[in-house]
Amino acid sequence: MNSIDPPGTKTYKTEVLIIGGGVTGVGVMRDLALRGVHCLLIDSKDLNAGASGSNHGLLHSGGRYASTDWETAAECRIEGEILKQTAAECIDSCGGLFVAVEGDDPDFVSRFPGHCARAGIDCQALSPKEAREIEPELSDKLIAAYALPDATVDPFHITLGNVNHAQQLNDSIYLPHTEVVGFDINDGIITSALCQDNRTQGAVRIHARQIINAAGAWAMKVACLAGCADVDLLYAKGTLIVSNSRISNGVVNRLRPPGDGDILVPGGTVSLLGTTSDKVDNLDDIRPTVAEVDHILTEGLPMLPCLEHARFIRAFSGVRPLLQAADAGIDGRKASRGFQLYDHEDQGLANFASLVGGKLTTYRLMAEKTGDLVARRLGNDQPCRSITEPLSTGDAVRWTEPGFAPRYWFERNDPADMILCECEMVPQSAVDEIIKSAPGAEQHMTLRAIGLRSRIGKGACQGSFCAARVASHLYDRGIYDCTEGRDHLRDFVSERFKGVRPILWGKQMPQLELAEALHCGLMGLDLSNAEDNENDDGSR
Repeated sequence: MNSIDPPGTKTYKTEVLIIGGGVTGVGVMRDLALRGVHCLLIDSKDLNAGASGSNHGLLHSGGRYASTDWETAAECRIEGEILKQTAAECIDSCGGLFVAVEGDDPDFVSRFPGHCARAGIDCQALSPKEAREIEPELSDKLIAAYALPDATVDPFHITLGNVNHAQQLNDSIYLPHTEVVGFDINDGIITSALCQDNRTQGAVRIHARQIINAAGAWAMKVACLAGCADVDLLYAKGTLIVSNSRISNGVVNRLRPPGDGDILVPGGTVSLLGTTSDKVDNLDDIRPTVAEVDHILTEGLPMLPCLEHARFIRAFSGVRPLLQAADAGIDGRKASRGFQLYDHEDQGLANFASLVGGKLTTYRLMAEKTGDLVARRLGNDQPCRSITEPLSTGDAVRWTEPGFAPRYWFERNDPADMILCECEMVPQSAVDEIIKSAPGAEQHMTLRAIGLRSRIGKGACQGSFCAARVASHLYDRGIYDCTEGRDHLRDFVSERFKGVRPILWGKQMPQLELAEALHCGLMGLDLSNAEDNENDDGSR
């Protein structure tokens, strides 16, 4: 029997409820929409709030796992080629190098081509001279190099594109800030999910025929709410640092077993160096540290000496939800990067499934396998179409693409269209378009939500100027009122500061001093809400 709902509970009905707004969940949403199945996607925060928004954006050739997990490497190779055809707007087919320097294991180097061959990965040997012609910043102590078909992907663009396409296909729904808090279960069937709107604290009830748990690092928690104890995950924290310029033409990997600071990934106009791997138990307050940044740079310097003088503008951390295994290793490096789909039928549930593990590169395959299970349960005989169907395009989902906003602004040629973010050349019309039509758009969007759907705050100043400009524009539009915009502004710059703090040296130090003068000295964002209210009341 259903529990009694609190007064004012909002109610929704759908064929499939998907829990988790990362790339896995949105991939399932699009796969099912392509089969004609209506979905409702929820996330306790927003799209890409977990690992999907905290990665290096590598579209794997498979080379990184060829020596340790050839099956996952082969999956990456196949899926990467599919995505290059079906989601080309989101991908930079820049290629990649695996390079060894003096002191690296010559036996590992010599075995690498064989590992790649087993996984079907194209691997071309290069001389050190040829490698440095491709990547001039490589060390002059290079001893071996191989070219592989690595690429990069914009994780925000591809996530937004999947949701946008599902909405276009059959009006599937996305509800941000909606957290599942319990399930009603009757004779092995989940009849509904009780959720909470984390903005208003109001209750939301969702009736669905099938429920998919794609909550990433939180998948175990969601499974436990349904009474399932079979999902067992290991959490590995990873930290990366971001430069203010593109250091390499393509991806550069250290030719050794995967470790810390051994990969540089170009991301449009910047580069990302990382990553670390440390087991963690607590998913709250995951943030980068100075020690991690120092370690990443120390490990990266033998491969790319130019990193010693590069300007870094941000560090960030995420948590990888990995399949638990006895031989995962102290840092989780040996844990499988494969995925698993639990149907939970042995747990006594007939309409619940959990999709865990995996990688951004293999998200489409994960969604296909989940779509097959759900379609079979629903009696839907439509085949998977995501393997050939291109991702839908449109300006509403392209604002995360580096360079798109300035091209749009120059082509529009409207002198009244004020630039709000000078680092990334984002105009006010872009913010208006996001609020109007971006997936998950809301009238009173926070600055963090707008930043997730654009390049706002991602330049060298990390929001020092554009955050206030965007907030001011939204006040002018009548979207923000009273202290709402100031609260969103404080939240946005505080979140950016968590990533700026560990890389404060060189040119970033005066950049922060300027930001502090603006945010604290001019706008008083360092004051508490109580202190703000005292000032507003004129009582001091």
